[in-house]
This record gives sequence, C-alpha cells and structure tokens, in this order.
Amino acid sequence: MKIREIQAKILLSKAKEEDPYFGILYTMNLYRGCSHRCIYCDSRSECYQIEDFDGEVLVKTNAIELLARELSSKRQKGRIGTGSMNDPYQAVERKYELTRQALKIIARRHFPVHIITKGDLVTRDVGILQDINREQALVSFTLTTVDDDLARKVEPFSPVPSRRLAAMRVLADAGIRVGVTMMPILPFIEDNPDNIKAILYATKEAGAEYILPWMGMSCRNRQREYYYAELDKHFPGLSGRYQRRYGNSYEVPSPNAEYLYNVMNEVMRELELAHHIPAYEPRVDAEQPKEFLPARL
Repeated sequence: MKIREIQAKILLSKAKEEDPYFGILYTMNLYRGCSHRCIYCDSRSECYQIEDFDGEVLVKTNAIELLARELSSKRQKGRIGTGSMNDPYQAVERKYELTRQALKIIARRHFPVHIITKGDLVTRDVGILQDINREQALVSFTLTTVDDDLARKVEPFSPVPSRRLAAMRVLADAGIRVGVTMMPILPFIEDNPDNIKAILYATKEAGAEYILPWMGMSCRNRQREYYYAELDKHFPGLSGRYQRRYGNSYEVPSPNAEYLYNVMNEVMRELELAHHIPAYEPRVDAEQPKEFLPARL
C-alpha cells in the first residue's frame, strides 16, 4: 500500500441537520483511501472518485491546521463524525497520528465525537477521549462477524474481531460509551441467526450499549466488480448467486432480513441493548470557550 501526502482545501463538511442514525452533524476525513481492504467497502464505488482505493492512501498533511481554523468559526455544536469513508485508525495512523492530533483539538474546543472504526489502535487515545467525553465521546466498532477466520477473508487487513472486542472493553472500562455498527451483514455469508446472536452476546460482554444494524449491503459500479472477484477467490460459486438474485441493484438486502431483525430484536431486549446511539445535548457551563457563548447585546 502506497502512501501519498496531499494538501486539502477543507476538512469538515456540515450537514443541514444531524444525521438521525449516526448522530453526525460534521464529517471529518483525515485520510482518503483505506488500507483495511474490506471486500465489501462501498467507498470503493466509482461515485467517490478514489481512483486507486486499494493501492494508495492519501494523507491530508494540513488537516490539523484546517481543523483548528474551521472549528474556531463553528457556532453550531454537533457531533463530529469520522470513519464513514475510511478508518481513522488504519495502519497509517501509527505514523502520522492525525486522528490523535485532531481529537486533542476537538477536546479543547468542547465538541462531541462519534468515531466508527475497526481499529484497536483507538485504545491509544483513551485519555483524550475521556477529555472529549466531558461533552460526549462515542466509539462504534464495526462488527459483521465475531469469527476471526471469516473476518480474515472479508476484512483481510483489519484487526480481527477478537481484537476489536478487547479494545471495546478497554474503552467501556474507561467510561467511554461504545456500541457496534453491525453492517454490512453479507448475504449468504453472515446472514444467519447464529452469527447475529454471537455478535450481540459478544458485544454486550465487551461493554456495548447500542447496536446499529443493516441486514444486507450495497453494490454499485466498481465496488460490485471487486466484491464479486473476491467472492470467487474465497467463496467459489457465490458471485453467480448474487448476480441471479440482485442483478445490478444498489441495495442488496439479505433474503433473511425480516427474520434476522426479529431474532436481533428479541436478543437485544434480553441484553438491554439500544437500537440507537445516546442522545446528545450541548453542555452549557462556565467551561465553554468564549466563541460558543451568546453574543452580548
């Protein structure tokens, strides 16, 4: 995997309103491309215009400068989300530490965060996350299976699920609220009740509070071709089954989706797991930085 340094023009993108599912108002991507090379990754799709997604990671070397400047002008409090287009704790983070530096700035500016990751490197930053947690810090670990051997096929360069669960336990013990993005659940591979139950029980044991599920996946140009080629390597004959059932559909739901959601809901009630992330309400007290206080008339 090649690494190339670039200069970004902007870092934070703001939505019109907070995303109702992930609770994100501002999106932050410190890197472009991802070294995890999960076979199902939607970011590989042509629409994102990342030409060498599997061969190159672009590092935004001016990201920290941009973040400091952009946050200083933000008047609306809201969660900063990272991890939707690439993993903020992928291997390159060990060298560049952009995620660590960004979290320090976010802590100083009293913004909340929602991190989505497969990386156990997140435990390195537990102290900074505790500082952010005075406002709110959420960390969601993506788990599509708890079978390490299966994960090595579908998420070949990610930390295996057992390492993610161990990291989740570390954060939970440190007072950080953690949960699971249980997505995608790959049709004909992971969409069975034993897999879903195993994820739920393991994550509850590791301290998870919530589960964000999707019983299926997405498929579109370029990502679809890559995914089918990987299926041919690891699950011979399965790509033909996908083609016959889904054709060129963007949405690829599990044929068992309704049944699996019912199974999931029953177990989640038993384990007292939530279907949504914790609510966020901006904190108003004497510790807030001046730029977030109402202007005097």
